Amino acid sequence: MTLKEHFRKNIVLAYPVVIGQLGHIMVNVADSMMVGRVGVIPLAGATFASTIYTTLMLFGLGVSYAITPLVAAEDKNNKSNLLGFLQNGFLMNLVLGTLLAITGFSASFFLDYFGQLPEVVAEAKGYLRIMSISIIPLMVFQTFRQYTEGMSDTMSPMIVSIVSNLLNICLNWVFIFGHFGIKPMGLFGAGLATLIARILMPGMIIFLTRENCAGFKWHFQMTGIKQLLKIGLPSGLQFIFEVGAFAGAGIMIGWMGAEQLAAHNIALNLSAISYMAATGFAAASTIRMGNQLGLKDKHNLRLAGFTSFITATAFMALCAVLFIIYRDFLPTLYVDDPMVISMAGTLLLVGAAFQISDGLQSVGLGVLRGLRDVRIPTLVTFTAFWVVSLPLGYFLGFNGGLGVNGVWIALSIGLTIAAILHIWRFNVLSKRLKF
Repeated sequence: MTLKEHFRKNIVLAYPVVIGQLGHIMVNVADSMMVGRVGVIPLAGATFASTIYTTLMLFGLGVSYAITPLVAAEDKNNKSNLLGFLQNGFLMNLVLGTLLAITGFSASFFLDYFGQLPEVVAEAKGYLRIMSISIIPLMVFQTFRQYTEGMSDTMSPMIVSIVSNLLNICLNWVFIFGHFGIKPMGLFGAGLATLIARILMPGMIIFLTRENCAGFKWHFQMTGIKQLLKIGLPSGLQFIFEVGAFAGAGIMIGWMGAEQLAAHNIALNLSAISYMAATGFAAASTIRMGNQLGLKDKHNLRLAGFTSFITATAFMALCAVLFIIYRDFLPTLYVDDPMVISMAGTLLLVGAAFQISDGLQSVGLGVLRGLRDVRIPTLVTFTAFWVVSLPLGYFLGFNGGLGVNGVWIALSIGLTIAAILHIWRFNVLSKRLKF
């Protein structure tokens, strides 16, 4: 394959996945934008709850990603093995989703111990509980989504994502502000809208992919589940370490005040849009690696990997430019508070600086996952964020007097370290491959 063909295949595979990934984060973005019109306190409550909920959700998504490289590398004529990944993945995701929901729901009873403002905690509790419950249907959806993407069908999950997000926005309007005889529910209404939309997602994806999923049986094998967990658990931990670091940063920023936390939420919401798009490119690169690994084509495997890095770099550079140009406008989509808008605009400048690093480290994890290399990248992610970023963020934010900006600068440094090490490891491992 030529370089042009590799870029074309990357984009064709990636753009539906990018839209699907954006669907997950756009739930929080839509909630924040619409709840922000209610007030700063509900917005801060959404931020606080989301630091916990998003960490749990992304851990679950990371574990579910194990299905894709295994399906992508499998002979598509071997229907029995393919369905085995689907069946075992279904049980794994259903059990994990239930455990994550219980964890998030239980955490809502301990929010008073995080040092946040009482009124923020009061808003966050109900939202966290209902968003945690929504993880269960989301994980069932993920089973069929990851299987379908492993079969190189990235369009069906995209359609489900678009439909469910449109439904979520409509229900937000009804429940948050109160329409059609329903009393305004505020932030809790946003969570209820999300739950309803996500309950419908598994049915939609099963209907659209019924041909690929034909033959599904209630038959599970522990050896197959262990094979999935061998890749999935480290992949989930990678998300935990990165997103958990941003969650930890959010808690630290919450100690500074409600306005600082609201500004952090706005900038993080916007940065999360580009980040989730980058994870879409990463998911596509995992598929590319799996396919080339199955074909035992080392040359095209390396080209697929490096063109994935270039594609993500170009996209994230565009995001950085947009953040810089519209840094004063974008926060106004969330709130009217001048102080919050000003602080969020400054944070978007820092966010612009780490866009390329964020995209590269995300795709780095994707290509390495496709090579079934997950342990060392997990260690790199932990070191970059928990050994470097969080302690440095506390020092710069509080001791260094840089406040919320210092915390974000430290996160930028962690992302850059992770990006460099992931690219280096892919280069080394792909050179060593012998077929």
